Amino acid sequence: MGIAGRSNQHLACTPDSESAIVAPTMSASGRHHFRIVLTGGPGGGKTTAADLFRREIGKKVVIVPETATMLFTGGFPRVGEPKARAATQQAIFHAQVALEDIQGALYPGRVLLCDRGTIDGAAFWPEEAPQGFFETLDTTLEEELKRYDAVIFFESAAVGDISIEGGNPARTESNEEARGLDIRLRELWSKHPNFHFVPHSSSFFAKLQDGLAQLQEIVDDNGLLEPGS
Repeated sequence: MGIAGRSNQHLACTPDSESAIVAPTMSASGRHHFRIVLTGGPGGGKTTAADLFRREIGKKVVIVPETATMLFTGGFPRVGEPKARAATQQAIFHAQVALEDIQGALYPGRVLLCDRGTIDGAAFWPEEAPQGFFETLDTTLEEELKRYDAVIFFESAAVGDISIEGGNPARTESNEEARGLDIRLRELWSKHPNFHFVPHSSSFFAKLQDGLAQLQEIVDDNGLLEPGS
C-alpha cells in the first residue's frame, strides 16, 4: 500500500468527554461518523493536507494514519517476492479496516480523515498472484467504496517530474513507479460517486490550498461542523 504517511501521533490520543458522547448518524451508511479518504500516488501531499486540516478545524477531525507506514516503520518485513508482497497487502488491508473501526468507535460524531483506504492495496497487488486483490480478500471494489463518504485524490508530484524523495523513510518508489501507482489508484478511486481530484501543481502551497478548499467544501456541504452534527 502507499507510503506517503508520516505520523501516527493522532492514533494514540485518548478520547475526551466530548468524543464519548453518542452522536447522531452522520453518514448515509448509518455510521456515527463521516469518513473521508485521502489518497493518490506517493508524494501527493495528502498526509500534510490532513494534518493541516486537523489543526485548522480542531477536535472535530480525527486522523486515521496510514497503515502501511505504521507497519513498515515498526519493523514489518518489506520484500519483493510476489507471495510475500501479496501477504503484506492482505495484512495492510485488515489492519486498515481495524484502525478505521477503532477510530470510529472511539470518536463518534467526528470527521475521520483516512490517510489511504482499503482499496489502495489493489494498486500494489503483485500481478503474479494467483487471484486478484478483491477476490483474495473476499470483497469487491463496490463494497470497499461504500466504506467512505467522500474521496480526495492528491495527484503525485512525480507526474510533474518533481522528486518525491525525502520526508518519509518508508517511501521507496521511484518517480516512474509513483506515476504508475498514481494512474492505477485514480482508476480505482474515481469510481466513487463523491470523488474529488487535486491535480499536481508546480507550487506545493497552491496544491495544499486546493486540497484544503475541497476538504472544507465537503465538510460544509454535509453540515459536519454544525452544532449537534
